[in-house]
Amino acid sequence: MSTRTPPPSEAASASEAASASEAAPGSEAAPGSEATSAPDAASASASAAAFASEAASEVAPAPALVPAPPSAPVRPRSAPPPGARAVIAVVMAALAGTVLLDAPPAATTRTERPPATTRAASDTEPASDTEPVPAPATRSTAGPGSADSPAASGSAGSSAASGSAGAPAAPVHFAGKAFDTCEAPSLTVMRAWRGSPYGAVGIYFGGRGRGCPVQKELTPAWVASAHAMGWRLLPLFVGSQAPCVDSLAKRRFAIGADPKGQGTREGGDAVRAASALGIGAGSPLYLDIEAYRRGDTACAATTLSFVRAWNKEVRRLGYLPGFYSSADTGVRDMETQRRAGTKDLPDVMWFARWRGQPALLTESVLHPEAWTPHARIHQYAGNVTETYGGRTLAIDRNAMDAPVARFTSRVPVPLSFAASRHP
Repeated sequence: MSTRTPPPSEAASASEAASASEAAPGSEAAPGSEATSAPDAASASASAAAFASEAASEVAPAPALVPAPPSAPVRPRSAPPPGARAVIAVVMAALAGTVLLDAPPAATTRTERPPATTRAASDTEPASDTEPVPAPATRSTAGPGSADSPAASGSAGSSAASGSAGAPAAPVHFAGKAFDTCEAPSLTVMRAWRGSPYGAVGIYFGGRGRGCPVQKELTPAWVASAHAMGWRLLPLFVGSQAPCVDSLAKRRFAIGADPKGQGTREGGDAVRAASALGIGAGSPLYLDIEAYRRGDTACAATTLSFVRAWNKEVRRLGYLPGFYSSADTGVRDMETQRRAGTKDLPDVMWFARWRGQPALLTESVLHPEAWTPHARIHQYAGNVTETYGGRTLAIDRNAMDAPVARFTSRVPVPLSFAASRHP
């Protein structure tokens, strides 16, 4: 935004490396077995004997089991003949086996293992099934979708909005030019700027470190109306900052003594603030970490711990953790961690290098395949002034191929805003 410190100049390109991925072994379950015993022949009934005799004549052609002639006397129920006794035993055992095979298994009580996302975090524990595992050379979790497709503007569900993890919604992507500005412009300005080359806008929706914390225009109705005009939204969260942040104005927002706990709490804050605006599950939330002192390893380690905890919580709640920073500090450090195989890194990379021209896929500190496809934004110019439709804004310029916000609900939109679409 216009209050940012320009990022440092470009340094030499990072060396290419890739980490090996591991496959989690599967588990096997051994089936149980059950045994049955034949009923006592002395307690068999005459009706059972008759049924057994009929069944034997249909399925077992053995000559020794020919039924008695009709003139044979009826024996007492307590004493079936020796031949019938054997038949009863065989047939009843067969019937018992059939019942056991056809009946549903008996109910059992089992203790469910708590989901991995509710257990204490550990740097050494294996990644859970519900947690995306980063690829060695890429960090994109991008799926199919188009920013202008009907599915893109549909409901994303309410599981993340209610603070519980659910099936992740497919991200929606936008490729083109974007701008961000400190305070969300009025809808009148947004409509006037539909004639600009920009198709997406960064909005500073939350975080204690925002340069423009009031955001009087930024409401659910603004979000819905801007989207109805055809704008795609990039939600930016400016929370706690690196202890060695360059900007003097940001130092009062330094990460404290518990970076993991602080990152987790602020990740939850980000999801709640986004949900309150109608930004739903599957949306990216971009954590803004301003440029900090390069070479300060203790400061970098504290910042990394905070960012990883923030990412993990945002991901657990069904959103995509994105990351904005200077190419030569925060972005360089994230790339180093990616090459080292560190988990809980961002899914989308928004890097600032103000050279005046987009270099989305040729940034020197990033491996050519890192954070691809559909997972990069390049802020290539800052603090510039542009005018469209008679309305002037101070903005930062961006080129992008990355996820944009999804929406959980429909808010009534004035027809004057909904009718304006980008060509």
